[in-house]
Amino acid sequence: MEKTIIDERTGWEYELIGDQYYPTGRRMKNGRLQPETVDADNGSEDPYIGVWAQRHLRYIKQYKKSLYLELYVPGQLNGYLAEIETQAEDLFFRVVKEMSVREGVTEALKVNDQMLWVQRMNNVRNRAEEKVNNEIVFL
Repeated sequence: MEKTIIDERTGWEYELIGDQYYPTGRRMKNGRLQPETVDADNGSEDPYIGVWAQRHLRYIKQYKKSLYLELYVPGQLNGYLAEIETQAEDLFFRVVKEMSVREGVTEALKVNDQMLWVQRMNNVRNRAEEKVNNEIVFL
């Protein structure tokens, strides 16, 4: 048996592991194999995948398998997760800033009553995290 094969109909490359062929995430285009995962913005092969994207990955693996496979097979999963990470971080920091300003959690409060500042800031962060989870991560 051949170590790698290319499906003539779809152009996908498969690698023999044990006694089964598994997709490598590469596809033939214009007679050449395309790279597995390359970030289009800066050409790096490993885009940043943080905690938000890891949570989303765990979620789509468990509850949205078709989406996961749709992204995994053509090698688009890492780029998708990097975008999710960026969106989630931006939303989180924006919401924390807005809530802390609205509720008066300022540096002056931090100087005057540190424990109250910590309590309020933890509350703000927890609510912001919940918002990000509901709007981006577990969507």
